[in-house]
Amino acid sequence: MNGKILVYIDQFKGEALPVSWEALGAAGMLGAPAGGSVSVLVLGAESRRVAEQAFQFGIQQAYYCDDATLDDYRPDPYAAVVTAAARAGAYDVLLFPTTVRGREQAALSAVELGGGVMPDVTALEVSDGRLVATRPVYAGKLLAEVVCDAAPVVITTRVRAFKKPSADPALKGEPVRVEAAVPEGDIRIKVTGYRQAEAGVSLTDANVVVAGGRGVANNPALSPPAGLDEKAAEIWRGEQGFKLIDELAAVLGAAVGASRAAVDAGYIPYEHQVGQTGKIVSPDLYIALGISGAIQHQAGMRSSKVIVAINKDPDAPIFKLARFGVVGDIYQIVPPLTEEFRKRLEK
Repeated sequence: MNGKILVYIDQFKGEALPVSWEALGAAGMLGAPAGGSVSVLVLGAESRRVAEQAFQFGIQQAYYCDDATLDDYRPDPYAAVVTAAARAGAYDVLLFPTTVRGREQAALSAVELGGGVMPDVTALEVSDGRLVATRPVYAGKLLAEVVCDAAPVVITTRVRAFKKPSADPALKGEPVRVEAAVPEGDIRIKVTGYRQAEAGVSLTDANVVVAGGRGVANNPALSPPAGLDEKAAEIWRGEQGFKLIDELAAVLGAAVGASRAAVDAGYIPYEHQVGQTGKIVSPDLYIALGISGAIQHQAGMRSSKVIVAINKDPDAPIFKLARFGVVGDIYQIVPPLTEEFRKRLEK
């Protein structure tokens, strides 16, 4: 590889998502030993501000595009700019953060450029002139070292797998504006409006995650309102159970997660789902309440530094993964645990 690396910086309203700087940290690990260069590309409204900020991390060049066609995220016009920039710079490595937009742009770029994709990478190195990536396989049970013979190599970096590089405010540069590649009339997707999601700590960026499973609905003391059918009554119980989780998360300053079973049952919206078909998280502390620990869920939280599990079933698979496990009823254990955390954190 010649060491020319382009990093896609995912941003919103002039603020880069933290995992974008982690991807830049991964690029720095490769650019220095390869004797190459690291550039960044930022798209969307207020992208120039982020491009200017990127110079603090010692990059060689920053590109941005703040065209009106990119004010709202739409896959096609974004991908057109990414691929045009990649071709113009003849980059041999494209790095994307593992965000919703980052994943989508990585896939589209690989198709358009004819490159190969190494997703969800946790480590990178150059060996004998070849880029070697480490990534989890079999739902995180094994780590595989992989290489890619296609060019360019397209990589997505796992959240919190790489360190954000050190910033030096004295480092400055002049970003280069690139042009949009698709006129508004040719864009097939139109944004008609927005709906505000619930506020809270970002699940993918959180240092602490408190997550609930289907077991949160198993509280015999809860009596649903009269007139609800069986399905509605179950959803009501699940929603009450997640209030228990919300309270603990609020005390810890944590994000709220959920298993797929809890999401499918309608207890909590999909954006809280952790797992193979949800979000991948790597917090310092992951507290699993009423979660059995199916392999699909483990795939999304296995890399957490410390895992605490509370479950009635002593044979629940989550206990094999947890550093600390408590067999018992979350409704008896969590309230006093929350209160104890509150007392200690208020000191």
